Amino acid sequence: MRRSVFLLVSIVLSAFVSCDNDGPYDDYLVARPIVINAVTFKAEAIDILDPVPVVSSGKIYTYQNYIFVNDVDLGFHVIDNRTPSAPKSIAFIKLEGNYDISIKDDKLYADSYGDLVVFDISDIDNITLSNRIVNAIYTNDMWLSSIEFPQADIYEYDDIDYDKDIVIGWEVKTERRPLSDYEAQFNCNSCDTFNSLENFEGTPQPSVGQGGSLARFKIIGDYLYVVDYSDISIFDISNLEEPKILEDVQVAWDIETIYNQGDILFIGGRQGMYIYDIKNPEKPKFISEFRHGTACDPVVVAGNYAYVTLQGGGFCGNTESGLYVIDISNLKNPELKVIYPMNGPNGLGVKGNQLFICDGDAGLKVYDKSNAPNLILINNFENIVAYDVIPLASSLLMIGDRTLYQYEYVENDLQLLSTFKL
Repeated sequence: MRRSVFLLVSIVLSAFVSCDNDGPYDDYLVARPIVINAVTFKAEAIDILDPVPVVSSGKIYTYQNYIFVNDVDLGFHVIDNRTPSAPKSIAFIKLEGNYDISIKDDKLYADSYGDLVVFDISDIDNITLSNRIVNAIYTNDMWLSSIEFPQADIYEYDDIDYDKDIVIGWEVKTERRPLSDYEAQFNCNSCDTFNSLENFEGTPQPSVGQGGSLARFKIIGDYLYVVDYSDISIFDISNLEEPKILEDVQVAWDIETIYNQGDILFIGGRQGMYIYDIKNPEKPKFISEFRHGTACDPVVVAGNYAYVTLQGGGFCGNTESGLYVIDISNLKNPELKVIYPMNGPNGLGVKGNQLFICDGDAGLKVYDKSNAPNLILINNFENIVAYDVIPLASSLLMIGDRTLYQYEYVENDLQLLSTFKL
């Protein structure tokens, strides 16, 4: 709106703007990308380091006796959890541009600036890089979508060679430019990237780790599924060290999470929940979708119900925060049954008749879902920040505000086992 008004004013007052032979001129903020060679940039993004403090804790993942904590965009911390009452940090895997991981048979798969990276963790004290498949998840031009656009009147980035370079920031300068340059910004035919920016877990196999409801990575059998922005990227990992890239499946813009119940995928996005059949694991087939207002949207499933937390406000959207309980007994026609108001929910998990909700500053909430879709709140762990949760066989892992909490199940409730500052 500001630019539209500015354009109108510029035209109306053109008589007062300095002119030259090629038309009126004015001062504009011009933004140009700062680029670096992609090979050099990515090579410096990986390292195995001694433990360091967490900067911004994200998702958690568990494999055997170890917990992996994502440090948003920086890598992940490795925690020895052989003694749950006294967990211990043992390493930090520096992996810039990383948001998620998944593990099978001691091979850890992770993303880094759109590349698929494979680590060998068979010797946890000597983690090694096994493989890196460049642009396997998304290409260098998609990285531009994760770089915040500055305030400017004109953006110039059409001459970037995305095969060689990657954008790491912006430089903004005031320049005297023809009005025609400013008008061209809104009539370009090559602005797809710019315009788009506006715009039954079951019991996991012993050899496969487990993530929470915020996961973007999911290993099912010999296949790794990765959701990224708008697509499901699919990899055949029957050869663990040499993943085979298969054809992507386009879902919708702003998809965020992936969950499965058997051979059914449930994809959470800011516009809705999308259901896919993976009876043919190489080619997920669309079944249906459940649309809602714009909001962050992780999902878990148990039996005939999908549980979806919607977080509104700020970056997530304008939908009112809440827990949606959706009847999926007919996968082709998911039906909303009830909405429970929430403060600012994030991850969630299910185990037996219990439903665990990470409700942000309102803490961890525990519900009895034995009479779903009617839920009964049985406990609320307040005065903590709850972000992501993983219900394990004998304990519950929960993370929030750079703190890892572990609870043990006591009858129909939880008892705090340990608190670990990251």
